Amino acid sequence: MSADLTLPIKTPPKVEAEFFTDAAKAVDRLCELYDAACDFLTEKFSESAEVAEQPETRFRAYYPEIRLRTTSHAATDSRLSFGHVAGPGTYSTTITRPDLFRNYLEQQIGLLIQNHGLPVAIGHSTTPIPVHFAVAGRPDITVPQEGAMPFPLRDVFDVPDLSNTHDDIVNGVDYVHEDGSHPLAPFTAQRIDYSLARLSHYTATKAEHFQNHVLFTNYQFYVEEFELFARAMLADKDSGYTGFVGPGNVEITTPKGEIPVLAKLPQMPAYHLKRADGSGVTLVNIGVGPSNAKTATDHIAVLRPHAWLMVGHCAGLRNSQRLGDFVLAHAYLREDKVLDADLPIWVPIPPLAEIQIALEDAVADVTELEGFELKRIMRTGTVASLDNRNWELRDHSGPVQRLSQSRAVALDMESATIAANGFRFRVPYGTLLCVSDKPLHGELKLPGMASDFYTTQVGRHLLIGIRAMERLREMPLERIHSRKLRAFDETAFL
Repeated sequence: MSADLTLPIKTPPKVEAEFFTDAAKAVDRLCELYDAACDFLTEKFSESAEVAEQPETRFRAYYPEIRLRTTSHAATDSRLSFGHVAGPGTYSTTITRPDLFRNYLEQQIGLLIQNHGLPVAIGHSTTPIPVHFAVAGRPDITVPQEGAMPFPLRDVFDVPDLSNTHDDIVNGVDYVHEDGSHPLAPFTAQRIDYSLARLSHYTATKAEHFQNHVLFTNYQFYVEEFELFARAMLADKDSGYTGFVGPGNVEITTPKGEIPVLAKLPQMPAYHLKRADGSGVTLVNIGVGPSNAKTATDHIAVLRPHAWLMVGHCAGLRNSQRLGDFVLAHAYLREDKVLDADLPIWVPIPPLAEIQIALEDAVADVTELEGFELKRIMRTGTVASLDNRNWELRDHSGPVQRLSQSRAVALDMESATIAANGFRFRVPYGTLLCVSDKPLHGELKLPGMASDFYTTQVGRHLLIGIRAMERLREMPLERIHSRKLRAFDETAFL
């Protein structure tokens, strides 16, 4: 049923936009506007839920927005890949959860003010906040399914609108807001709210717990090793890590703390080894398949992580490889298909030097091998990602020939998706895989072989991924975010 547009609309008091040259004060104002809007919708929803008849008015509140107008073509620091707009014009973005994104917003707004010498305007946007998202942080309130209330919910409140949750901005479509302003950030507020809700559903952890450095894996064994590592770090008062969170949002701060096991794990459980400033490490077990890889990265991208890496298992394609060897991806053969509509396969996914060096250095550090000796256990090359887990059962004349022509050294189902979505979302990415079988050479993933492999290699592989993230943590953000990830007409915000 469509919304009843004939009802009068009641909103919070309208306030004029204010100009700010202090990023922290600008974010304070965003928080004030957002909290007032959500409080208004929460109050009206609670009142409406207690009555038997439909209210005689609609209730609406708007997301706050950031707006910048510049008339100058003045050049900015060409070394920076972000923090400035492309040219004269008006730029804007709607904002949600400014409390969650405070550090990010202060950094991005601060760079904008600094690089252009102009204030930013903070005020109300014209985009309504869906009631589902406004009450999302209130544990005592749940928005019922359509039909559960005595009146159609959408006749009284705004509900999620898919026309505001698309990826046109990050996909490079020539997108302009309805008022003619250009995008200031890669995601609209509704797109972010949608992903925050999906993250909670798929990972069973709140967005607040996610750290700036994200590891993806495709096996539960890595989760067990990650928890062991986390407890060891909590026992070390000098490690800088402050807590560990698993599905269910229970946080422990001591090595012997208990994390209850959920009766039913989510589809892609997430685990967070936290630092006070958010620079810790999150591990997400995405399971098997490119669809899961896309789902996870589609939603984690709105958190604007500093980097994400794939540390999973793969099939070794070369006879010279051994089980347990590592593969550092420097190119991808994309046959996963899930991103073809968003990022055509002719788009190259370049290796990022900072990520590649961090991973190679971490391998050398953990294995105590370097230089030419490192080649004994690690190859750098193309990783192929397919959407068919049982590709070995097809006539080999087709897939094997393509794999050979591509010079692929390993095959999995997730790495190309994670790298390609990193490229699409401007999140620095990388892949370090571990060879767990060699199907083209008669070494299949059989139970006995797998148990021995997992016992000896998983812990070392995970530690390499963590060490790489710790190296990246020490780099300035502007160094990690390569200009290779930026298009011709980019948003100012990362």
